[in-house]
Amino acid sequence: MEKLDYKKAYKELYQPKTVPGVVDVPEMTFIQVDGQGDPNEPGGEYQRAVEILYALSYTIKMAPKNGLAPEGYFEYVVPPLEGQWWQEGIHGVDYTRKDKFCWTAMIRQPEFVDSQVYAAAVETVVRKKPQIDVAKVRLVTFTEGLCVQCMHIGSYDEEPATVEKMNNYIAEQGLLCDLSDIRKHHEIYLSDPRKSDIAKLKTIVRHPVRKTD
Repeated sequence: MEKLDYKKAYKELYQPKTVPGVVDVPEMTFIQVDGQGDPNEPGGEYQRAVEILYALSYTIKMAPKNGLAPEGYFEYVVPPLEGQWWQEGIHGVDYTRKDKFCWTAMIRQPEFVDSQVYAAAVETVVRKKPQIDVAKVRLVTFTEGLCVQCMHIGSYDEEPATVEKMNNYIAEQGLLCDLSDIRKHHEIYLSDPRKSDIAKLKTIVRHPVRKTD
């Protein structure tokens, strides 16, 4: 049986063009970790959060091999790492002040993952990897709704150019950018920066929007 690859099955969410477009993002379930600070700090809070997310996500994926197959389980590819980013008192993102970043790192989970499946994964990780702190981790289901997104190619530091394209598109479409304390700057990482040429990194940039009254 072929594994479900969310990036291929939901192209409208994971394969946008390098020009902005509108997307209506449905309800999805994520494992999330909140934190603050520069994501590039070696061994820092962000990198520890990513380690936690992958530990839990792969524990759920490998559950059948440990005799713990959840009801409704199906074979799948672990979805990409995602992040929501903001800075207190700043509208949008100031890439020159990475130390001021607040973030939510997250990985989408398949539809069969509920509170019981998640709790079992946390228990397994705590038992097998006691050095991992799961105190800040949570399972969340939410609907992102109407957004404008665009594929960004290149360094994360060059994202402002892509955001400017998105803002121009939003205005042309008669929409309003709806960044707020609830709806945040969103990135989906399709490339591993440890293994990829920085100039070829693929990152989906997504901003919430709303229709004018």
